[in-house]
Amino acid sequence: MTRWIDAAFVRGGTSKGLFFRADALPPLGDDGDTSAWDSVFTSAMGSPDSFARQLDGMGGGISSLSKVMVVSASAREGVDLDYTFGQVAVAEAVVDYSGNCGNLSSGVVPFALEAGLLSASDGWHVFRLFNTNTGKLVDVGLTVIDGRAAVEGDFELPGVSGRGAPIELIYPDPAGSRTGALLPTGAARDDFDVDGQRFEATLVDATLPLVIVPSTLVSLKGTESPEAIDANAHSLRHIEELRCKAAVRMGLCETPETAPQVVPKVAVVSQPRPSALLDGTELPAGDVHLLVRVISMGQAHRAVPGTAAMCLAATALIPSDDSYVRAIITRNNPDWTGPEVRLGTPSGVVTASAVWDSSQKTATATSLFRTARVLMQGKVAVEAR
Repeated sequence: MTRWIDAAFVRGGTSKGLFFRADALPPLGDDGDTSAWDSVFTSAMGSPDSFARQLDGMGGGISSLSKVMVVSASAREGVDLDYTFGQVAVAEAVVDYSGNCGNLSSGVVPFALEAGLLSASDGWHVFRLFNTNTGKLVDVGLTVIDGRAAVEGDFELPGVSGRGAPIELIYPDPAGSRTGALLPTGAARDDFDVDGQRFEATLVDATLPLVIVPSTLVSLKGTESPEAIDANAHSLRHIEELRCKAAVRMGLCETPETAPQVVPKVAVVSQPRPSALLDGTELPAGDVHLLVRVISMGQAHRAVPGTAAMCLAATALIPSDDSYVRAIITRNNPDWTGPEVRLGTPSGVVTASAVWDSSQKTATATSLFRTARVLMQGKVAVEAR
């Protein structure tokens, strides 16, 4: 049997996913049991798929194209919307709710305006959102035209063809989104044993938990294409072992075997150098502060997750050369003080910003610009399981 559920297909930043009104979905079970939602989301996205293509669903076979959002009007004082992000695994019938998605977060307000969850007059507005995954607030600024989020504009987002209307994401109080602290272990660099070798990494939690490791430690140059990284089984094996052990160190799980799939993500960073982009052009070394390749759900991201970009911006402001990000940036830019960090990704330059409070010794805000567009509204087919 097939059920039809109201949904929209939305591009947010460099990701796409299905968006649902919460009242269109079956209720959560006791103690927040998500199994009823999981059944809907995996069927709608076409998971599990051993061919890794999700041809029998709306997913695209990679982590950035296998996502869902659930949105509702908020009953919280001063908050416009509540939203929950779900990362749908491709090869398994699994949905991970352990983190937020910065890219798809840019699509929440455009979807809510179309779905009648909120309304606004024409002009620039800032809406306040509550992310249930992290328990954190997110401010979204965008232009409204005729009751809808503006689509046309001059902002160019690396990894997305054409130009669009800018959407600003601001994460107030981003530190400790899942771990309770900007530096979950209290140190700017931690040692790990990975496959019998000594690895060093920076563990940070600002908008999401992130493991930051130099490219040379995982046998990469830092300029590789996502396809080249995905084909490098040796490096990916070390990256995943490091990620799972870091998850334990960050307090996200008790054993490496029980590490969440979504977090922590891994950012492989390296010195700026000329690198080939996915569109065939070359990115000059002088255009960026550092190169980054982010590994998410066991695959290299084609651009950079928005939350990871903001976490890297916050990391750059930590006043310690033990932080790999700050060490790379200041080596080539000794007078750099922020707040912007230019990240060299496989799709181009992504700029993220952070605000550092010296008295509190933490990042008090992170931000970046995205674009978004509602691509389809209607009903999605779901198998009755």
